[in-house]
Amino acid sequence: MSFQSAVFWVFAAILLFAALRVITARNPVHAALFLVLSFGTSAGLWMLLEAEFLAIALVLVYVGAVMVLFLFVVMMLDINLDRLREGYWDYLVPALVVAGVMVAEMATILWGRYFQLEGFPAPDAKAAGYSNTRELGVLIYTQYVYAFEIAAVILLVAIVAAIALTLRSRKDTKYQDPARQVAVRREDRVRIVSVPAEVAPATEPEKGAGGA
Repeated sequence: MSFQSAVFWVFAAILLFAALRVITARNPVHAALFLVLSFGTSAGLWMLLEAEFLAIALVLVYVGAVMVLFLFVVMMLDINLDRLREGYWDYLVPALVVAGVMVAEMATILWGRYFQLEGFPAPDAKAAGYSNTRELGVLIYTQYVYAFEIAAVILLVAIVAAIALTLRSRKDTKYQDPARQVAVRREDRVRIVSVPAEVAPATEPEKGAGGA
């Protein structure tokens, strides 16, 4: 067994263990940390496949941004763990069915008649000045430019829809209208009322005051 194969099997074992712990860990924070571990080992597998850009993007985007956000949200929320575990085992049978279907599909592809691993040649050795990032950028902005633009438009529509759903007016929600706040006048907020002055009545001098 070569060194690259040994590293692959080590990373694969760590990835499977971390993925299982994500769905079996009782503490949500621990589950999120195991998900970070699975992302890191997946990046290592991408490095073995000479996909450096995808590996770095996985670390920077998911581990560095998305998972940090998940951890902050999970730690700030007051999650009732007992209620969260209710009905956990009710989904065991559907989960096993879905997992079995996925394993059968992967086995059909890897050991099938038309997609055998022995039929794929080994990748050619890259030159010294080869840049995976440059080649991926050229491929995206030439051959797959329309698909890339369509994906960007779909993400933009999703962002606009999320903002529209957040800012929708509801009866039980108080919100501010900046346009009305800017257009307000002094007469709308302040009213000057003329109140007549009252003179306090003179008090009678006390008996014996002044010494008679």
